[in-house]
Amino acid sequence: MATESPLLLAAVTLLSALQMGYLARQVGKSRIAHKIMPPIVTGPPEFERTFRAHQNCVEFYPVFMVLLWTSGTFFSEVTAAGAGLVYMVARQMYFNGYVKSAKKRIPGFYLNLAVVFFLSLLSFIGILRGILLKYFDVHV
Repeated sequence: MATESPLLLAAVTLLSALQMGYLARQVGKSRIAHKIMPPIVTGPPEFERTFRAHQNCVEFYPVFMVLLWTSGTFFSEVTAAGAGLVYMVARQMYFNGYVKSAKKRIPGFYLNLAVVFFLSLLSFIGILRGILLKYFDVHV
């Protein structure tokens, strides 16, 4: 294994994949509890909120992965991995809140957006620094 292997990014990726599996399992449990067979996605409000909370997590996941790896590769692996852990906490807050009521999802959602914005900024800065150095020999 190379010493420069992105171990922290890989660890956060693995943990977040496990979290996504856990959230999917919660939808399965809700299906069983409410006797809702696939492919049906409607039912009691409790089921629909659980389903929607998971779907939103699925929709954001590719964005998170791109930003985690881009910011970790071009800016700072430690900073990106730390932000990735905060993202996971925010996603769990969002999911748990949404399952209870639509309004309770808001704190987790806003924290999630803040982390996405932060990782986007790190990615942009890191890529810009790389372009300036590689193509213009400008050290920033």
